Amino acid sequence: MFIEILLLLLGLALVLVGADGLVEGASRLARRWGISEFVIGLTIVALGTSAPEMVVSFISAFEKNSDMAVGNIIGSNIFNTAFILGLSAMIRPLIITRDNLRRDIPLNIIVTSALILLGIKHTLFGVGHNGLSIWEGLLFVACFGWYMYVSFRNDNKDSNDSEKGHTDNEEHQKEQKLSISFLYVFAGFAALIGGGQMFVGHAQTIAQLAGLSDKFIAITVLAAGTSMPELATSCMAAAKGKGQLALGNIIGSNTANILLILGASALIHPLDMNAILPQDYVALFATALCVMICAITFGKKKIDRIEGLLLVLIECAYMWYLLANC
Repeated sequence: MFIEILLLLLGLALVLVGADGLVEGASRLARRWGISEFVIGLTIVALGTSAPEMVVSFISAFEKNSDMAVGNIIGSNIFNTAFILGLSAMIRPLIITRDNLRRDIPLNIIVTSALILLGIKHTLFGVGHNGLSIWEGLLFVACFGWYMYVSFRNDNKDSNDSEKGHTDNEEHQKEQKLSISFLYVFAGFAALIGGGQMFVGHAQTIAQLAGLSDKFIAITVLAAGTSMPELATSCMAAAKGKGQLALGNIIGSNTANILLILGASALIHPLDMNAILPQDYVALFATALCVMICAITFGKKKIDRIEGLLLVLIECAYMWYLLANC
């Protein structure tokens, strides 16, 4: 048990070091390329931190295990939005830009709603089957490509300035060669993924040694495990005052999870969603909607610490419900 705890702590240390390197490298790339930190978080960082979900869902699709492929994404998105975004806002309030309000947050709600409608379309309308067909998967992947294109084309790099704690001269002094920035990013991804796998594996072993049930382990350790990169990266970004990167990471991860990962999974094998329960759909939509509500409450255009705490409590309530009914 002592050795397992040491390895668990080592995995956690790797995750934290990787998150720090990834945030620093991504921020340098944003400054060097003239791209906003939000778009960097939405694309490079989000796709990298979604790697665990991608691996799980793709393997599940190859094995024709739709429940695992879809359940992994739904659980991850709920955890990302409620717990990770909430915890990030508790560390430091997250500023919401005009583009976030007009495009990114509404699109997250639309994409989430589309997944839910496809998951219950036969039940409601008697059309097709409850899930994603190959053609619907292809449409999802195409929509993801369009969203990435629009995000880069309409990027507002000035949104970085709202959260910088340094002067322009100080920021320019921190810029180094492009190769160094990429080194930070790739080393950060490697440490995040390796440390996350180590953390989850040894946490699972410790839970088993403690006599906890497999269902409890699956709902807690494994459900949060694939979101470990998003958790570490977003919290580290918030702590460094880079809230747009943290927000972009979560929205980008959620969008990529549905459009890219589930879309590509459906291309591998059509996904059946009959096993997804109504309460899971409710939790998925409610958390996506809560981000918009928090962003526009009292017209302050930010997610503050109180709202962050509310999001975390929603995740805790959802986890309690799952554990009570597993």
